[in-house]
Amino acid sequence: MEKLKVKEAIVVEGRDDTARVKEAVEGFTIETHGFGITKEKYIEIEEAYNAQGIIIFTDPDFSGEEIRRKLLKKFPGSKQAFLDREKATLDGDIGIENAKPEDIIAALKKARCTLREEEDTFTFKDLTYYGLEGNKKLREKVGRELGIGYANAKTFLKKLNSFGITKEELEECLNVR
Repeated sequence: MEKLKVKEAIVVEGRDDTARVKEAVEGFTIETHGFGITKEKYIEIEEAYNAQGIIIFTDPDFSGEEIRRKLLKKFPGSKQAFLDREKATLDGDIGIENAKPEDIIAALKKARCTLREEEDTFTFKDLTYYGLEGNKKLREKVGRELGIGYANAKTFLKKLNSFGITKEELEECLNVR
């Protein structure tokens, strides 16, 4: 398997995540070491953010999402990559370190930037129209294909708009055409 070459620094939670990412990627990782991100670590992340950009690639669990939120507050122009829980789970443990290299590559290839000005492309009416509002499995599938991760309906709507997803992209995922 050929490794993916990534110019941005990939921000992960820990040493095991770095080891797994390095199996799939030729690039640089920065480890947050969980919630307690030190001042020095923030400086290291900021330097990478300003020099080559960063991709936030945290675990698909509560802690990972909290770390992602903290980082996005400080580094709003970051790209984000998401991995499905099922692809990051092994024997009940959830984390990037459990993912297969090909799943890591797929997630990083779909990394997206959050737009500074959120689009108003989608509304709750659209979620209902496309069958996404009350259908967790469908949101999981579409989130995986678009590379924006899973979310409840309200957060999923925000992700569609903040990542600049077009109706054409969504309809392609849903095979609406």
